[in-house]
Amino acid sequence: MSLAKHDRISAEDAPAPAAGRPPLRTALATVITPVAPWLLAVGLALAALNLRPAISALAPLLEEVRADLGMSGTVAGLLTSVPALCFAVFGITAPALSRKYGPVAVVAAGMAAVAAGLGLRSLAGGTGVFLASSALALAGIAVSNILMPVIVKRYFPDRIGSMTGLYTMALSLGAAGAGAITVPVASALGDSWRLGIGVWALPAVLAATVWLTVLIRGRAVPAAPAPAAAGNGTARATTTMTRPDGTPVRLLRSPTAWALACFFGLQATAAYIIMGWLPQIFRDAGVPAGTAGVLFAVAMGLSVPLSFVVPRLATRMRRQGPLLTVLASCGLAGYAGLWLAPHGGAWAWAALLGIANCSFPVALAMLGLRARSAHGVVRLSAFAQSTGYLISLPGPLIVGVLNETTGSWSLPLLFMATLMALQIVAGVLAGRDRHIEDGA
Repeated sequence: MSLAKHDRISAEDAPAPAAGRPPLRTALATVITPVAPWLLAVGLALAALNLRPAISALAPLLEEVRADLGMSGTVAGLLTSVPALCFAVFGITAPALSRKYGPVAVVAAGMAAVAAGLGLRSLAGGTGVFLASSALALAGIAVSNILMPVIVKRYFPDRIGSMTGLYTMALSLGAAGAGAITVPVASALGDSWRLGIGVWALPAVLAATVWLTVLIRGRAVPAAPAPAAAGNGTARATTTMTRPDGTPVRLLRSPTAWALACFFGLQATAAYIIMGWLPQIFRDAGVPAGTAGVLFAVAMGLSVPLSFVVPRLATRMRRQGPLLTVLASCGLAGYAGLWLAPHGGAWAWAALLGIANCSFPVALAMLGLRARSAHGVVRLSAFAQSTGYLISLPGPLIVGVLNETTGSWSLPLLFMATLMALQIVAGVLAGRDRHIEDGA
């Protein structure tokens, strides 16, 4: 399906404008994008590349940031939970913003917010400005997170798997790359943590430029004026998801939506625990710090190539439960290895946990598969991701508390394995061949 043709269809999602020249809001909401598919693909990849450096670039330089800004240990500890909180809070606004201005305009603004937030953060003279500018960048990431599956559903409806794989691969590359090269970049630029984290504003500027180009090259095609009664009916029909019998879909009462939200939250919990604690688990087992860092890079980097393959496989399956069970089983095996022989089989456990992290791109692909329309996808994406990130908030903190209380990793690993078992259950339920419009 061509982009222009598909946009003529998706433009029905917007209310009919009044006669005459449409206002800017309507023009943005009904944007038609007759641009080459490769430009949108480049935009997707660049946006995804910028969805994690704001988080992963900070961790290697956190000690220097704390010393320079006089940041307390409590504030530094809370920074590990701030991203998930921002994703949940700001992600809720994505459907309304998309409905008003269109997903292309919102993603362009989101990338601009990321660039501005990262640039301002590198200039912060105190903790308050640092946190506020970080929140600005995370807000841009949050709305873009929600709208990535929507962009794929709207512009690439017959290539959901491959395009989901493209942007999740770019997302993983951005996360791993920022964590790996931020310190060398800072060292090369005069041992300045400000330049080390500030340089990541540049890819965000590039992404914002590409999405702005897509928006400018689009053109608004207003619908023909309709009678007041018919226009009102159209607006109601397109802003509310309905089942085949005409009854509205309420996500809070949808078992499919809740299964996706729970699965998203549990896989995010596992990912944040691995990002926050895996290097320390290896170091406490006697693995040298440098080797622990490489093992962490293996766990994070393995998802880069796999993220392009796994979503394509998921979209070819009627039920994704078996695939998600296999991925989670790799996580359980990795946890068991960390419990029984953390030093001896370290490379195998890192690889298994890297495979388990590929549940994330499958979760994103399922957001596009579990709704029948682009409007349904944006609502489902906002609900599942916002609720999921709220679910993921306590996990990393509980792991830290359990380790500090017991002085070992046995109880934390048991807790992590329990969550992974629950993830299998949620994945089987979320992976059923159903749509949120189908009802219970």
